Amino acid sequence: MAKLPDNPLILVDGSSYLFRAFHAMPNLTNEHGEHTGAIYGVINMLRSMLKQINPTHIAVVFDAKGKTFRDDIYADYKANRPPMPDDLRQQIAPLHSIIQAMGLPIIVEEGVEADDVIGTLSRQASAAGIAVLISTGDKDMAQLVDDNVTLINTMTNTLLDPDGVSEKFGVPPELIIDFLALKGDKSDNIPGVPGVGDKSALAMLQNLGGLDQIFGNLDKIETLDFRGARSMAQKMREYEEQARLSYQLATIKTDVALHVEPQDLVPGEPDTKQLTELYSRYNFKRWLEEVEQQGPVTAATANNQHDISHNNYQTILSKEILQTWLDKLRQAPLFALDTETTSLNYMEAELVGFCFAVAPGEAAYLPVGHDCADAPEQLDRDWVLEQLKPILEDPQRLKVGQHLKYDKNVLCNYGIELKGIAFDTMLESYVYNSVAGRHDMDSLAERYLDFKTIKFEDIAGKGAKQLTFNQIALEQAAPYAAEDADITYRLHENLWPKIEQEAGLKHVLTEIEVPLIPVLSKMEYTGVLIDSQQLREQSQHIASRILGLEEEVYELAGEQFNLGSTKQLQTILFEKMQLPVVKKTPKGAPSTSEDVLQTLAMNYPLPRLLMEYRGLSKLKNTYTDKLPKMINHRTGRVHTSYHQAVAATGRLSSTDPNLQNIPIRTEQGRKVRQAFIAPQGCKIVAADYSQIELRIMAHLSADKGLLNAFAKGLDIHKATAAEVFGVSLDNVTSEQRRNAKAINFGLIYGMSAFGLAQQLNIPRQEAQEYMDLYFDRYPGVLTYMHNTREQAKSQGYVSTVFGRRLYLPEIKSSNGARRKGAERAAINAPMQGTAADIIKKAMLAVNQWIEEHAASEVRMIMQVHDELVFEIKEQNLEAHRKRIIELMEKASTLDVPLLVEAGVGANWDQAH
Repeated sequence: MAKLPDNPLILVDGSSYLFRAFHAMPNLTNEHGEHTGAIYGVINMLRSMLKQINPTHIAVVFDAKGKTFRDDIYADYKANRPPMPDDLRQQIAPLHSIIQAMGLPIIVEEGVEADDVIGTLSRQASAAGIAVLISTGDKDMAQLVDDNVTLINTMTNTLLDPDGVSEKFGVPPELIIDFLALKGDKSDNIPGVPGVGDKSALAMLQNLGGLDQIFGNLDKIETLDFRGARSMAQKMREYEEQARLSYQLATIKTDVALHVEPQDLVPGEPDTKQLTELYSRYNFKRWLEEVEQQGPVTAATANNQHDISHNNYQTILSKEILQTWLDKLRQAPLFALDTETTSLNYMEAELVGFCFAVAPGEAAYLPVGHDCADAPEQLDRDWVLEQLKPILEDPQRLKVGQHLKYDKNVLCNYGIELKGIAFDTMLESYVYNSVAGRHDMDSLAERYLDFKTIKFEDIAGKGAKQLTFNQIALEQAAPYAAEDADITYRLHENLWPKIEQEAGLKHVLTEIEVPLIPVLSKMEYTGVLIDSQQLREQSQHIASRILGLEEEVYELAGEQFNLGSTKQLQTILFEKMQLPVVKKTPKGAPSTSEDVLQTLAMNYPLPRLLMEYRGLSKLKNTYTDKLPKMINHRTGRVHTSYHQAVAATGRLSSTDPNLQNIPIRTEQGRKVRQAFIAPQGCKIVAADYSQIELRIMAHLSADKGLLNAFAKGLDIHKATAAEVFGVSLDNVTSEQRRNAKAINFGLIYGMSAFGLAQQLNIPRQEAQEYMDLYFDRYPGVLTYMHNTREQAKSQGYVSTVFGRRLYLPEIKSSNGARRKGAERAAINAPMQGTAADIIKKAMLAVNQWIEEHAASEVRMIMQVHDELVFEIKEQNLEAHRKRIIELMEKASTLDVPLLVEAGVGANWDQAH
């Protein structure tokens, strides 16, 4: 296994970093509307590299503008690549400036690629016996590997030495060029030999040698064991010239005339003044703070930053050490807790160990279930649970964790009710900035601590052969597990002070999100009852209809084709049937997306059938086939997982199964809901907020007309129609009400006149007139929309009524479509986010009432958008239904009344 070389010359493939960062990072912008995502990503990778290795010699190498010698050899070189996006090109100059200000040598050589500069420097250094570490994601660089040259991919933290290259590619470094010459490279448009793929290329190289040996032994190719071997010799003869050209194109130059040598590439002192200006301009606040307080991270200072070591981690294998840690947990004002288990499915997971941290760097792992061959003797799990139970169930012993809802559910399997959940770092990150990136611990450690954690794949492997945690040797498992708790503790120390100073964020975290953890946990663990026989029958019915739809589609198309093939569908719709192209994909092909088919379905029968086909196929695959298989053998119920830290606006989402996406407007979707049934002696009650986002719009806009309509309990769409069309309420036609409803809901989502015209299938001018009339009658709404856009532009975020924030990184984007999208989000987010906060507050209030007064008679089993679903025993059904309505309507106070409608039925569909 490759190891990091001692004191290497680091050659960073800056161009590889640049493109990887651009595609991996969210599209960040600063207050001037300048794109910063790629800059941030590259600098972040460089900082991590500096901290990991602390080099004495380093260079960051970029491609120069313009053509290279390869373009002279082959005019179509890299012809497949689209031109560099403008928002990436604009980031190159400032990125170079920051790297130079960090004191890092930077090389940009005209007429060659970054690869050639790196190739030349690596050969020079290797010849002088200097260890070289090339940091890149480019596979072509494998040809440069030798006994002194190693590749590192910082995204996957993998190293490639000569043995590693042979293992990864099937050939040693000296045959990598031959390998590329034979199979070609689509990304660089290196043609290779047509029909040669990985298997045939490897067979020839491994048995005959490089290109020269292959062309000298063409008669032997037919004896090799790969498909098409008999005809390959003729193909090789025919394309020899192309293979030789490909060899030239794939060869990295190692003799570029450079103005520097490896020993010259010494990092200099950082330019603190320049870094301060650049970090300030591009809104890199954390790095700016670092420069101002303690100096920038550079090659010279890297080892002093964020020193997170495993030196103080303990593995608890004796009762004496466990007793010491139990005392620590009792005395700690707050401790970090994590569990290690055998599965991500909380209903199936078995406990393998506990992780604790009581201070930064002071952490321990308590194994109770490792069963690999050489596992040491561990404390008995049942005995350990007895010792821990009083602490875990004590609400006064405050805990912090990362996604503690999962741990709470796992502990339920062992009869332990986790209490004292004070903080959750996943939720702290989410509340602080929901759109900053992923909220898993590895991502948070990099974002807030500049630290790369041990990844699960590092110790368990990947794919089908991945080990479960109980199979991992303790010497690998213990540091990984203890680090989890340590990093969680440190993340809390980093995030909580940021949230605590913002009253709105603090309220959302401590009064809504964290208290919701046990409520969601109880709902998940309770699960829902499913009629599996009904779903199986429905699957058969849908399958029959799908077959019928296929035949109808083939008949209309005049031929059979693969309905799942985008390319074949494009051919049928836009070439054969000449349907209008509604929009195109980024590559310029006619789009066949859902919204395109929806538009075409208004006028053409084939897209209408395709829409039904897709809808039924999704329903069958996602629900009618899948739900019966998800019934838990222990409980006889289906258990979903609710996610608090996914949707940017604060809405809950769910997976396995996704309860949010079951269609309600189609007959087949409602049949799926009919399979969600009440147990014997109970009924299902579905309580739904009525028009909650429109009510929030009235509250936020303070428009007198809207406030008055809701205060009087009017049909809001009818009232809007009466105002817009200038008729009395009694004279509003059904079409006028439909149009008013489209305007009401369209405005919530920032819909334009063009969008309204499409939805109502009317001319754009007529739609604009409707909107003008609306704003004339409800001027407060127009003022709210204008003020919200301006507020979003000035502060970069909008807020809900309760203080939740949604950041809008695209609000000043130079890309008009992205900017408009951010403006629409700015208008919608306060409404959708406030609705999410209201139903979460309702869940807290209803749950408290259930626990105190109705625990044996009422169970909250689902939350879907603006709806809560309950199982209620029949004897006190009506009283409980009324109490739930009352609690939900009083959960929050707005300038308009909240209205809840609650239906009753034997199944979810009946109750809705």
